[in-house]
Amino acid sequence: MLKKFATAAALALVLGPAAGHAAGAGGHMEDIAFSFEGPFGKYDQNQLQRGLQIYTEVCSACHGMKFVPIRSLGDAGGPALPEDQVRAYAEQNFEVFDPELDDFRPAKPTDNFPANTSAGAPDLSLMAKARAGFHGPLGTGLSQLVNGIGGPEYIVSILNGYTGETKEEAGTLFYENHAFSTGWIAMAPPLSGEDVEFADGHSNSLHHEAQDVAAFLMWAAEPKMMARKQAGLVGVIFLVILATLLYLTNKRIWAPIKGKKYQA
Repeated sequence: MLKKFATAAALALVLGPAAGHAAGAGGHMEDIAFSFEGPFGKYDQNQLQRGLQIYTEVCSACHGMKFVPIRSLGDAGGPALPEDQVRAYAEQNFEVFDPELDDFRPAKPTDNFPANTSAGAPDLSLMAKARAGFHGPLGTGLSQLVNGIGGPEYIVSILNGYTGETKEEAGTLFYENHAFSTGWIAMAPPLSGEDVEFADGHSNSLHHEAQDVAAFLMWAAEPKMMARKQAGLVGVIFLVILATLLYLTNKRIWAPIKGKKYQA
């Protein structure tokens, strides 16, 4: 029984990443080396700010992020906008319904990003966690620890996967996308490259815009990822020190007894 279990575990380790890729890969997925991948990775603040700009100027027209507090834009480890910029961003870009006023008012940092259901498009708050990409949800735990779950790769692949071909079925226009599971998607290409102008002069090609907004959506889904990684690292170090102390203590306690030679 133990031998069979060991064989099955070995096969899972060897075939896990490939099986996860095949299971979750209805189309072609790109593998992107994001800065936040791996146990020591962290978000790129400038990239998150560029992704926020893309979301605000392009994506928010159809997609909301109702689970993300606007105030979190000022958190360390995220876009880290100054407090006054967060307040100005909320007031200038969004309106929320206030039951006390029975009317809409400019958003405040204490509000969440508003939901957007006008186009029937999915909310993007958890998109990067909900979607499986290059590494797949069935990959080994070690693969996911090092490479991530693949959600950002899925987003980048979808944004870059349009071929320009279209077809109409039952009154709905579909766009060919080699990264989508069926090969055809109802969402029109949201990005085409040069959709926004970045203040830092960073490239605004389609590939770079896709990576920036995917990184921002990963932060929106996992805003405390860096804190969890730091806590996990401290926990591992503590366990290593504790295991070492227990080993040395065990040796010291039993050394005199193990060193005695008993006569029959």
